[in-house]
Amino acid sequence: MAAIQALLRPGEALISVHVGADRSIVWALPAQGAPAFAVVPLAAGQLARSVQALRASLDPDVEAAGGPPDFPFDVGHQLYAGLLAPVERAWKGARELIVVPHGALDQLPLAVLTTAPFHAARAAGNGDWMAMAPWLIKEVAISRLPAVRALQGLRSRRHGPAAARAFIGFGDPVFSAAAGREGLPAGAGSQRRHLLATPPSHSLRPGETPAFAPAIDFRLLPQLPDTGAEIEEIAGVLAADPTRDVFLGQRASEGTVKRTDLTRYRVVMFATHGLMRGQMPGLFQPALALSNPALAGDGEDGMLTMEEVLGLRLDADWVVLLACNTAAAGRQSGESISGLGRAFFYAGARALLVTHWAVETESARMLTTEMFRLLAAEPGLSGARALQRSSLALMRRPSGKGYSYAYPMFWAPYSLVGDGG
Repeated sequence: MAAIQALLRPGEALISVHVGADRSIVWALPAQGAPAFAVVPLAAGQLARSVQALRASLDPDVEAAGGPPDFPFDVGHQLYAGLLAPVERAWKGARELIVVPHGALDQLPLAVLTTAPFHAARAAGNGDWMAMAPWLIKEVAISRLPAVRALQGLRSRRHGPAAARAFIGFGDPVFSAAAGREGLPAGAGSQRRHLLATPPSHSLRPGETPAFAPAIDFRLLPQLPDTGAEIEEIAGVLAADPTRDVFLGQRASEGTVKRTDLTRYRVVMFATHGLMRGQMPGLFQPALALSNPALAGDGEDGMLTMEEVLGLRLDADWVVLLACNTAAAGRQSGESISGLGRAFFYAGARALLVTHWAVETESARMLTTEMFRLLAAEPGLSGARALQRSSLALMRRPSGKGYSYAYPMFWAPYSLVGDGG
């Protein structure tokens, strides 16, 4: 424990949660001072039900539902009171909180927990009143780690000179010939990106191996035309060269990724579908979907798999996986983080920005662009605090629509995984 505490920077605290069948164990470690430890009567089943209730209000189809649903503030505060409050003395007052979640908690951004009961009556209007809630993110910036030992691995790395170039982005890949011929204007699809494709689940048959797998059917993947504009805007904020460092459409190919010297870039961004093992016929590992190889013509299969990510070489402060359902989700909880995420860490990333659910186009562009604008303008600002400030700014920003960006489904899907300092 002393070795971990020595890695914490001033203003940081670490919380680790282990969820058991009939109780949970929580410990908190400040940068200085005594740790706190608690055994709390929160069982795995109860936690899973609470997380499910919160996620149901965070991951709806807003357009189909006619607007965001009510948020269960009582559940959000019960989780805070049950898990974080018992160890407050060790982390309260920290500016940045590093969380190591476990079990169903891995599916939930802790930013949506509330630090006090909130009983404000639902006011008429678009929901701006939700910005008044005592969200945890108002009190502390939050990052997460897959394991406590990951902090030691990340902070014990020797950092050489910063990579020479600021940014490289791959997005809006072409999946079908029709999209490749005609193109799709930004905004052509739903204003809510369905970031994780939903083709029928595919289970491996006995004896089936990747060598005999059916070819990936890229027609099952919807286009993501708005991701191109998002990449271009972030490239502009970071003063990247769009002709050299931005790869969209057919150029967003697996071959391009593999041929590029990614060690030259401080921020590496992928804006495409994140897929889990078995989610498409022929897919045997978590993967990022890139342009259809029949259209890109680069001799690859179009899926940047976990194994292939392990073969990349990076020297990146950030790997950004947006327009992807790249945080833990559903019954395969943790697979994409423990798969793709760990692979990017192994390849040389120091931090990941990932999403827990499908994000609305305009709010995603505003939040991510503001985050990188802050990091560019304030070199000493940590990634966790930049994410916190951009989330709070979005919460207060008018949407110009019939609903408010103060609803957590808009500002809370993002998690910083890795070194948030």
